[in-house]
Amino acid sequence: MSQESAGPGEWPVAVRVPVEPVEAAVEADARDAAVRSSTLAVRGPLFGVASPCGDGGRRWRVVVEVAHGCPQQARDALNSMLWFRARDEAKDRDERRALLKAVARLESECVDELSVLDTRYRVVRAEEYTGMDVHGDIEMPRPTDPEPPAPDWSRGARGPKIDDALVLDPDAPLSPVQAAERLALRSLVYSGARFPDSVLRDSARAVESHPDVLLMPAVFRVAERSGSENWTPGSGLHATPHDVRKALDFSLVWWRPRERGLIPWDVTEDIHLHADARTVVAEGTDPAAAELAVLAEAANRLRAERLDEVEALGTVYRIARTRRLLRWGPDGPEGPRPSDINNHAPSALHLPLDEDGNMCVEEPAEEAP
Repeated sequence: MSQESAGPGEWPVAVRVPVEPVEAAVEADARDAAVRSSTLAVRGPLFGVASPCGDGGRRWRVVVEVAHGCPQQARDALNSMLWFRARDEAKDRDERRALLKAVARLESECVDELSVLDTRYRVVRAEEYTGMDVHGDIEMPRPTDPEPPAPDWSRGARGPKIDDALVLDPDAPLSPVQAAERLALRSLVYSGARFPDSVLRDSARAVESHPDVLLMPAVFRVAERSGSENWTPGSGLHATPHDVRKALDFSLVWWRPRERGLIPWDVTEDIHLHADARTVVAEGTDPAAAELAVLAEAANRLRAERLDEVEALGTVYRIARTRRLLRWGPDGPEGPRPSDINNHAPSALHLPLDEDGNMCVEEPAEEAP
């Protein structure tokens, strides 16, 4: 194991050459992807919640997945986590009071850091980015990305959670490609006229306050492109490419037909609620069956061939491999910046609890005679 200096005021990076076969294959995939990639496209920030591991080191544990589009969504997820802990896990009234006190703050304040029962919680900020080749095409899953040996396409099946039990360790050894990427991204800042001045200032300031970066596990989403348009997000983030294929399968056979007016939205009739492109095409009586057949055929190919890209009705759907980096400073991971935007205000998300964990349901007011 060797250490490579990153420059004045920055931490060293521990580099370990992979020797185990699976690690070596992952490193080869990463090296090939770096060769194909001509640029990195930064999509914007993602937010989650992390806590120090409490071992005296610099490690933090993710407790709310770093996959939310604004800081308030991460706060809301922490709010729910603490509320359910107060209802279901609190050992006594004192513990429940402490948890509910934190919930009350999260219901009324934009809290980016708080301590509850000796645990420190911080809303953390990551940048989402992806590799692009010379043609402007975004990176797809790599051969060594996680895939289930026997794909489950049932809609009720749950895949792995993003960042489940993930420990953030800026001192962990990296492979040569990971180390090169980490060192290259330490100087990443926003630039260009499309960003407000406040965003540019905060980005430049973050390089000084949080000079190191930590690379997080890749995540995956659907990206869409019609004609000569740019790629746009077509789904939320998932932990595996297969989970994205499942989401795209549902979109092609259920969501897109309704969006295009090919199947009614009327969910009051059970036949409309459960109808999708496959079932309508099988019946063969709908005047829109030709268009629905195109969507169903694309979804069937996605399943049968485990594809990472399909085209239907003029739109290309691609499984995009997206990466995330956390900026890191002397006190750990970066939190939200002043210029980050919340899309809603704090509010109560659950019914009040009493000190014994019982939900307090308000009785409706009686109407005056």
